[in-house]
Amino acid sequence: MAARIEHLVTSGTFSLDGGTWEVDNNVWIVGDDEEVVVLDAPHDAAVIAEAVGSRTLKAIVCTHAHDDHVRVAPALAERTGAPILLHPADRELWDRTHPGRAPDGELADGQEITVAGTVLRVIETPGHCRGAVSLYAPDLGTVFTGDTLFAGGPGATGRSFSDFPTIVESIRTRLLTLPPQTEVRTGHGESTTIGAEAPHLDEWIARGH
Repeated sequence: MAARIEHLVTSGTFSLDGGTWEVDNNVWIVGDDEEVVVLDAPHDAAVIAEAVGSRTLKAIVCTHAHDDHVRVAPALAERTGAPILLHPADRELWDRTHPGRAPDGELADGQEITVAGTVLRVIETPGHCRGAVSLYAPDLGTVFTGDTLFAGGPGATGRSFSDFPTIVESIRTRLLTLPPQTEVRTGHGESTTIGAEAPHLDEWIARGH
């Protein structure tokens, strides 16, 4: 059976730089009836584990280490035995949430994660934070962008570990070069496509966010 994409929304909080905000996070599950990977583990390990069910969870892949994307990653790993994968440039952020528990493996640009015969290719897309990555699945016509690219523009860059020129460069050179029909599945909110967002790059640069 070919890989498919499943979608959950979990709710909780995001905290950084002394502030806390209510957020809804997307969780993406990619795989088939036998094995899956989970992209981000935000607020509720039980809900994610229930969605995985009896299938083998090959990896918990973190698009970045903000607490609203990794809060229950260790709990989900403990339930399932799956390794947690994170780009090493986000280790400092990770340690703010999980100081006593290191990730199990590192993500690197060009790395390929295979699940149910489908390849997820890691693309380094820093800017929202230093170790942000996107996962491109050409066979599924999809890129999972975490908080790097949304419907309507880049992810936020007004807090620690973030940089607007860096995220613009990531989007310009790493994401908008993908086929226009590629569906963009984001860390929060609605999906979009590369073709829908590409014409607006100069507008985002002009507005500065």
